[in-house]
Parts: sequence; C-alpha cells; structure tokens
Amino acid sequence: MRDLLALSLLAVSSVASAQSSPTPLFASDAPLRITIQGPIGSIARNAERSVEPQPATLTLVAPAETHPIQLSARGLSRRTGGICDFPPLRVEFTQKPAASSLFDGQKRLKLVTHCKSAGTFEQQLLVEYAAYPMLNVLTPLSFRARLLSVEYTEPSGKFSQTKWGFFIEDLDDVAKRNGLTEAKVGARITVPQLEPRQAGLAAMFEYMIGNLDWSLRAGPEGEVCCHNAKLLTGNGPSLTPVIYDFDYSGMVDRPYAIPPEGIKVRSVRQRMYRGHCRHNQQALAAAAEFRNKRGEIEAVFNQIQPMSERTKAKALAYLATFYEDIATDEAVRTNLLKTCLGG
Repeated sequence: MRDLLALSLLAVSSVASAQSSPTPLFASDAPLRITIQGPIGSIARNAERSVEPQPATLTLVAPAETHPIQLSARGLSRRTGGICDFPPLRVEFTQKPAASSLFDGQKRLKLVTHCKSAGTFEQQLLVEYAAYPMLNVLTPLSFRARLLSVEYTEPSGKFSQTKWGFFIEDLDDVAKRNGLTEAKVGARITVPQLEPRQAGLAAMFEYMIGNLDWSLRAGPEGEVCCHNAKLLTGNGPSLTPVIYDFDYSGMVDRPYAIPPEGIKVRSVRQRMYRGHCRHNQQALAAAAEFRNKRGEIEAVFNQIQPMSERTKAKALAYLATFYEDIATDEAVRTNLLKTCLGG
C-alpha cells in the first residue's frame, strides 16, 4: 500500500512539473460575447445529411476582433436522430489569428450549442458546461471550456438568435499543457495499459455526475478507442485517459438521455459505478480527494451567473447524494466498488 501511494504521488509530481499555461482563450472562465454570421439556418436544417463546412465569420464583441471561419455541424447523437433542432458546431479558422488575439493558437474548435430553443435546454447546457470546470478542480488532465453568449445571424437578416454555448479546448492543447501527446491506438486497449490514478479518478467523476455513456477500453463500433475519452502518452508506458462529453449524465438530465444498451438502470439519474476492479485502490484515493475538494467543486455553480437558482439547487442536490455514497472508504467499497468491472 505504501509503495502504491508513493507511485501515485510520483505520478502527480511528474504531471505537475510538466504543466504549462493554457492558450489565451482558455486562460479565463469569464463568459465571452461572440457573433457568428453565416448560413446558420441552412447548416441547422441540413445537419443530419451534411457536415460540409460553410464560410462564415466569428466576431468577438469585446475586445472587438473578427475572423473568417469555416462552420459546420458536428457530432453524432445530437446531430442525427431528430434529437436537436440546432446541432453542435465546429469552427475552423481560415487564417491564423494574430499573436495579440484571444484566439491565438486556435485552429479548430468544438462549439457546444443549445440543442433546442426552449430555456430549459440552455439551463441544461449550463450544467453540462459546469462539468468541465468541476473536473479542472480535480486534475489538469482535463479539457478546459469557455462559456459563451453567442448571437447567431445570417447576412440576409432572416435568422437571428442569441443563446448560451461553450467552446471546448483542443486535445493537442490539453496534451501540450501536460507535457504529453495524443496516443495512436486501435479500436480497443487493455485495462493494464491505462494509467491507474487517472483511470480511477475518471471513473469516480463519471459516477459523481451519473454518466454511463463512456468507455476507457473501446470506441464505438468502427472507431478507435475510446468512447467519450481520449488517450495521451508520454508519461511512461501507460495511456492516460482524458474524459469529455457529459450530456447523457444524470446531473445534466437531458430529456433525450437514456441509459446505454445493456446497462440495467431505470434512468440516467440512477448511478452505477463502472470503473475497473484493477483500479479500486486508486478509486478509494480519488474518493478521498473528492471529499477534500467538495467545497471547490460545488462552488463552480456559484460562478455560472446565467444558471437559475432552481437549476443550481437541482444539480447540487444530485451531487449531495454522491457524497453520501462516498462518505467513508467503507461506503465507497459498499456502494461503488462492488459493481467494478473486470478485464
């Protein structure tokens, strides 16, 4: 046990020493106001059939700067199947932003959007956004996100609406911040290949927010590993998982979210621990860290001004049941680790 703790502390020290600053866009959590002008209506109407990029412009309101971009629909579940009226978007800069620009260093960005126009969908988006700074509290091996007030317009004036959204940091920048690189892997990996501490922390975080829609071992059919997780390498022989995409979690509670096939729970609000038994000691250590940082994690919701008090209260009540589940090491063993996965 003492050797395991020493190795864990060494891994933390190695990561900490390799960290560097985020790019300007993700160096602050303050919300931004931007305008995206282009064929917005056409992209939204044809999202299920076409992801061809279209010319558009992105304007930062303050300090004022405008950039030519290519804009396209992206994603799978939210883009197809009639789930959303407005798809997630991909922003690609067609000219390199100046060194003085807030977008310095950016090439392609994922933009998470509101899905549907009803206000409840924007509130759910704000909870989904909250998952990213919550994870940032726990580990630098996580995507940063930047909250946005986005005005979508068309040159003709036929389409105009302002909605909340957020940009997600590029994987290369996550890797660079941590002195790592993206791992090139096939469709599946083995559990022993995973860096234990980060795998245990990732599984605990997914349990906290009630997310079952992920895998650290395999990607969706026909795709490389992993599902809603990326793998980094460069810190020894292990592969370090970085998790993302939390809209199917119980904390967010999207109306379209259903449990993955084969997992026997009534709804996404019902938690089930899906970490690997091999990482049980790391999961126990992660639970202790979550307990120690509960105040910082919950404080994230107070920093998201557009979030309603009702939405905040619902999310915090859901997190409170997680903290009941992990109140002690024995509670973690009883409530979580009994359903750990082999492999």
